[in-house]
Amino acid sequence: MMRTTYKYRLYPTKQQEYLISSTIETCRRLYNDLLAERKENNTNYYEQKRSLTRKRQRNGYLKSVHSQVL
Repeated sequence: MMRTTYKYRLYPTKQQEYLISSTIETCRRLYNDLLAERKENNTNYYEQKRSLTRKRQRNGYLKSVHSQVL
């Protein structure tokens, strides 16, 4: 069975670069916040998953990122 690999080069506009960067930064901050919450409060994945909906309603940056990405 032969597997084919493809490489794609993206050439985003300045606006797209900004959107990609802000999305990655938002995800990074969320990940670090949730990791700290797990360590400090001993919460589990399912508790955090339920709380993410409330966090998205309160935080404008989280609203701008698609829910499947978060």
